[in-house]
Amino acid sequence: MTPGGYVWWYVDALSDDQRHGLSIISFVGSVFSPYYKFARRSLSADPENHVAINVALYGDGGHRWTMTERGRGALRRTAERFEVGPSSLTWDGNGLTFDIDEMTVPIPTRLKGHVRVVPAGINRQTFTIDAKGEHLWRPIAPVSRVEVEFDNGLKWAGDGYLDWNSGVVPLEDSFRRWDWSRASDGRGSTIFYDVTLKDGSKEGLSLFIKPDGSIEELPPPGFCRLPASPIWRVKRGTRSDSDDGRIVKTLEDTPFYVRSIVASRVGGRPVSAMHESLSLDRFVSPAVQFMLPFRMPRRSRW
Repeated sequence: MTPGGYVWWYVDALSDDQRHGLSIISFVGSVFSPYYKFARRSLSADPENHVAINVALYGDGGHRWTMTERGRGALRRTAERFEVGPSSLTWDGNGLTFDIDEMTVPIPTRLKGHVRVVPAGINRQTFTIDAKGEHLWRPIAPVSRVEVEFDNGLKWAGDGYLDWNSGVVPLEDSFRRWDWSRASDGRGSTIFYDVTLKDGSKEGLSLFIKPDGSIEELPPPGFCRLPASPIWRVKRGTRSDSDDGRIVKTLEDTPFYVRSIVASRVGGRPVSAMHESLSLDRFVSPAVQFMLPFRMPRRSRW
């Protein structure tokens, strides 16, 4: 990996009864880390010295969050296995298993359990999401089945999603903001990726991915502005056949990032989507950088 670069693997899922949700992001070169941002002032910033597995659980039983950053000594990886401290990801040829053993913040409690992601099919195509081709995105398994079990008694299953992002420069060097969403059903997954570049120009992807991983590019529906997040007022928007998109639930509301469940219509059909909005302009502000260590502690030792 290039100094200052990054790679992450992202999973999200909603339970069949819609009462629970999760996201897991596994980082090498933790893009939202204040420690990595500070290190990037040097041209030799090592992404493998800034690794983390972020877990967020939503729904009944409350919101639990963990994102402990660790250094190079806590990282071990092969083609089939990725370990950061006591947590790991393992690919066995049929699915991806997360073994999670982390401490939550801001109230420290142990979060220990297993998440199994089984893809319906695998997509091999990679997309650029910026004009220069410095940032890549691959929706690996947009239609997946996810099984969740944690030691606190939380156990559920539902439909999920797996992707991969990689870049050779920091996100904030290329983007001002983006909106991303994925809506999955038995037919496949509809994904919209709308980015605003640093110079104010806009790029976007509009895709339908079948369960077997095959991809169809869609004419993008109109862009529908959504209400800003309730606490931090992060701007949100989505694609919809008409100006009827609405927020079903806000799952995560932070100073620069918001995750939501959004309802809209695509191709004449009602859809419910996992949605995220990210403001890199907010991320780089001194106030946000000051607050981030309270949500993202770093352990210098394993």
